[in-house]
Amino acid sequence: MSRLTVYVYGKCSTCRDALKWLKAHGVACVEKPIKETPPTVPELKAMLAGQPGGLRRLFNTSGIEYRALGLAQKLPAMPVDEALRLLAGNGMLVKRPFVLGPGVALVGFDEKKWKDTLLGK
Repeated sequence: MSRLTVYVYGKCSTCRDALKWLKAHGVACVEKPIKETPPTVPELKAMLAGQPGGLRRLFNTSGIEYRALGLAQKLPAMPVDEALRLLAGNGMLVKRPFVLGPGVALVGFDEKKWKDTLLGK
């Protein structure tokens, strides 16, 4: 498989678990710090196209910044382009880990889904 880009936050235990899983299964990836280098709008659009559940699925809904900005109330009426620009401008708003690659669009760490998608099992 071609290399994946994996956006992670170092203090996030789920991200650390996901990286351990990738390494244990020999899946090559390029790791990027999501806070310092959030996904770009084109990457977010690619992820959105690959996700059931819509725009809300890309947001870290349990995060402090999500709550502080009142996004639970604002997001339903927010235009998609505006929401994607918001995510691209603040990596802490993005649900993580965030994994993109050829034919791969994964957000969050669901071991079964990752196994099915990345290992074809």
